[in-house]
Amino acid sequence: MLKLSHISKTFNPGTVNEKVAIRDLSLHLEKGDFATIIGSNGAGKSTMFNAICGDFLTDSGSIVLDGEDITFMPQHARAKNIGRLYQDPMRGTAPGMTILENLALAAGKGGWLSRISKSDKQRFREQLALLDIGLEDRMNHPVGLLSGGQRQALTLLMATMNPPKLLLLDEHTAALDPGTAEKVLNLTKRIVEEHHLTCLMITHNMQSALELGNRILMMDSGDIVLDIKEEEKKGLTVEGLLDKFKVGAGKKLDNDRILLSNEK
Repeated sequence: MLKLSHISKTFNPGTVNEKVAIRDLSLHLEKGDFATIIGSNGAGKSTMFNAICGDFLTDSGSIVLDGEDITFMPQHARAKNIGRLYQDPMRGTAPGMTILENLALAAGKGGWLSRISKSDKQRFREQLALLDIGLEDRMNHPVGLLSGGQRQALTLLMATMNPPKLLLLDEHTAALDPGTAEKVLNLTKRIVEEHHLTCLMITHNMQSALELGNRILMMDSGDIVLDIKEEEKKGLTVEGLLDKFKVGAGKKLDNDRILLSNEK
């Protein structure tokens, strides 16, 4: 489904600000894989997502999605097959537009109310009801009035309304309070399973990494240092995962946010 072959990216090469962000990284995801990603700040997690989405061209290597080489494909063309959620709940929706207009935009109706049929409205209402947060009765409310958790749940629905070939979740619950984050994670799991989506999820919560998906990827210094498959993943604890990272990376995981979020 997704094949990254020896991709590398260096920003500001040849200057004092030179930064090797991705270093000869390779990854192969099968259709239906749900892989969680753990790593310190600067490990290259979001940069890998940016490379997949076409925010920049890699210096070397290739990116293939569902058998199609997208290495040099423009960003807007890749977006047709790739859904992405960000850490900031404010991204991914148009705050000045209503919930109904945002859904129409995601459904390819252009966001114009005149192009939304009664059947469209009924379908949107049914899909909102599945979120179980009361948005089906607020379709004419501006999205800017929603809470962060409500916006993130709506963004998840919009990103998967026309199921993408690949779903990228970039710490999409990190800015939410624990209770709301748990609801959005449960919703994420349900939507991914229902649509049989291929998914990559960056998280700072190692317990979530253990509980969700069938693979765990651990990144350091712009490369994947551990790829833990489903069988090996079973029975792993947070402490065991930290030990594996130390072996794979040759050092302890030093991300304070990750370590604090996993304290008992």
